[in-house]
Amino acid sequence: MSLTQPRVAENLVQIRERIAAACTQVGRSPDSVRLVAVTKYAELEWVQDLLSLGVHDLGESRPQRLVERAGLIEEPVRWHLIGHLQRNKARKVLPLVDLAHSVDTLRLLETIDRLAEELELRPRVLLEVNVSGEAAKHGFAPDELLANWPAVLACHCVRVEGLMTMAPRVDDVEDARSSFRGLRELRGRLIETSTDGFELPELSMGMSNDFEVAIEEGATIVRIGSCLYNGLSKQG
Repeated sequence: MSLTQPRVAENLVQIRERIAAACTQVGRSPDSVRLVAVTKYAELEWVQDLLSLGVHDLGESRPQRLVERAGLIEEPVRWHLIGHLQRNKARKVLPLVDLAHSVDTLRLLETIDRLAEELELRPRVLLEVNVSGEAAKHGFAPDELLANWPAVLACHCVRVEGLMTMAPRVDDVEDARSSFRGLRELRGRLIETSTDGFELPELSMGMSNDFEVAIEEGATIVRIGSCLYNGLSKQG
């Protein structure tokens, strides 16, 4: 056991308790929410602690860092790319990623679809939506995604599993609720316009500061980093 594992374990228990409480609040099972541990600022030792505690869904923001970490970790990991992906980085990352959360343009989606055919892959992706309309954020505008939906459905090698959003950073987490609700409602509209029983089962929304509200609004994936590492300090 590492020196940091007891603290990581304590933080993990607290987060799982909070996820369960948020689910109970709206009559959901805690099993309906997947925790993705964001490792962007984590020491490798802390990541190993998480793996030893049974957390195998790890999220990285930067493609190059994901590639590096994947090469260092021997244990089975489901890697999630949660940050911006440039088209010229997609070829290297796709074979490593279980789920890409941040497909933010039709052009990127079509690039991934083409690469998937070349590489004989069936990558799973989420479409990033800028529900709040903030200029600094990546993602489809809701109306833009609706307008481009036929082109999304025309991509046959990539598997669009759902949607992702980031709510604005706010002092009162209740102010983030409208963004999460907007993503859920957009998913409903997209499903209505689809055929052949098309589903979008995943809603990736909610981070350390607002994941409970996101769960109340239907999140199936929460991306949590800083709460997992409370009380730990980096070496050097």
